[in-house]
Formats: sequence, C-alpha cells, structure tokens
Amino acid sequence: MKKKLVSVLLTGMMVFSLTACAGGGNEETSEETTQEETSEDTGETDELGETEIQVFIAASLNTVMEELAEKYNETQPNVTITFNADSSGTLLTQIQEGYECDIFFSAAQKQMDDLEADGLVKEGTRANVVNNQVVVVSLKDSGTTVTGLENLNEAESIALAGGSVPVGRYTREALISLGTLDGSKAAEEYTTEEVSEALGGVEISEQDNVSKVLMAVAEGSCEVGTTYYSDTYGYEDDLEVLETVSYDLTGDVIYPICQVVNEEADELQAEAAADFYEFILSDEAKEVFDSYYFDTDVEW
Repeated sequence: MKKKLVSVLLTGMMVFSLTACAGGGNEETSEETTQEETSEDTGETDELGETEIQVFIAASLNTVMEELAEKYNETQPNVTITFNADSSGTLLTQIQEGYECDIFFSAAQKQMDDLEADGLVKEGTRANVVNNQVVVVSLKDSGTTVTGLENLNEAESIALAGGSVPVGRYTREALISLGTLDGSKAAEEYTTEEVSEALGGVEISEQDNVSKVLMAVAEGSCEVGTTYYSDTYGYEDDLEVLETVSYDLTGDVIYPICQVVNEEADELQAEAAADFYEFILSDEAKEVFDSYYFDTDVEW
C-alpha cells in the first residue's frame, strides 16, 4: 500500500512538472509572437550595418536622387550612397570597363539593353521607373524668335547633347520625325555637324550630358537648347519652355533601372543595394519623382 501511494505521488509530481514546463514554453512563444506582430504593426525596418553602395545615374536624375537618398537614410543611416552622375552612354562604358557599380539608372532603354546583352544586369531586376519629356528652352526675355524644333534654324546658337546621350538622341529622333533630318540612319549616328548642316549652318555647341546643355542656356552661352522637362525644376524663374516636344516625335522617354552584377560586393553591400533598389520603386519614391516633374504613370 505504501509503495503504491509513493508511486501515485511521484506520478502526480511528474505530470505537474511537465505541465509547468509546457506552460512556460507557451508563454515564451506567445511573447515572441507578440513582439513580431508589434514589429509588423509599427512597420519598423531592420537597420542595416555600415556599408557603401555605388549608384550610377543619368545626369538628369541628380537632384531628385539626392533627395531620395536623404529620405532613405532616415531609416537606413548606415548605408552610404555614392552617386556617379553622367550621360547614360558614359556610365554604360564605365560599367563595361569594370567600374564597380551596384545600381544603374539610365535615361534610355538602349544603354540598359546593351548592359543586359553583356550579362551585367542582375536577373529579374530590370524595371521602368519614370517617363520624361524633351523640351526646347531659352532664357526668359531672351528675345529669341524660336518657338520650338520646327524653327530651330532661327537660333543664333544651340546647346545640343551628342548622339550617344539620350536627350541628344531623342532630339535627333524628333528632327527625323519632322523631316529636318533625312532618316537615312539611326538617330544617334547623326553628328553635330550634320545636324547643324540640316539646320542651315546654325552654330551648335555639343555637350556631354543634359546638365551641361541646361547650364549652357541658363548661363547665356547658347540662345536655346534641348533638355528634359524635369531639368527645368528649380529654374522656373530663369528659363522659358518654348516647346514641350510631343511623344509622337520622340517616342517615350523611359528611364529604366537595374541592379548590376557586382562580384566585388560583400553580402551586406549586396543587401543594401537590393534594399535601396526596392525603395526607388516604392510609392514614397513615386511622390518625390512626381514633384520633380517626372511622369510616374508607367509600368513599374
């Protein structure tokens, strides 16, 4: 009888002990679940460690991307974003020559096509971000008789990007559509001298990128120039938009983005590049692009 009682008591203690352990485990799991749910509810983002990413951007994106980087660093202060801003053609050449790059943001599809053909676009990361529009500009009160591309020949001097620069190619596309250039070859193949000849010998100052075109007009070095609508942001008091060139003449001015295959990047750098890339495609970024006169009504 005594042995049986001891056995019953021991069994009861074991059951109590197991129940207590099980109860403690459930409480711990419950706390972890609550913490996870709280993190999700507050929208908190895991902070990345200190790293630096290289972002190659078309010159016309310089101002808007600086603001986007500031916004991104509000939640990811440890990620240093280093921009390389130039013409898309120059940036493409640099990447092909081995310059370290994590993200490429081009002002035209051609450069992205070439990069993809080289196998340097990280699979599944190519996306269209914004549309832009070519404009003909002059200083306010310049007295120019030019009203747009159709009478561009009336200018005394023109600032024009080279054919390898997207805005220069789009301008040439429009001149082909208007019949000013004969269309016997691809738009980018027309030299500055050939464009000048087609316009009756007008003086043309060839520029390396769209920002230099803008400054040539803003500083009064050239009477008129062709740039992007987004580049007139901040120059509203200085520049007059003589013509907003129709997409019928230029085609869409789509800006694609991608992550670049960067074998030099460590795991943290690659993670930061992917995170910043996703931020550029976010609704928050869309609002910033809109404020800088970019058209975000494109398929992302």
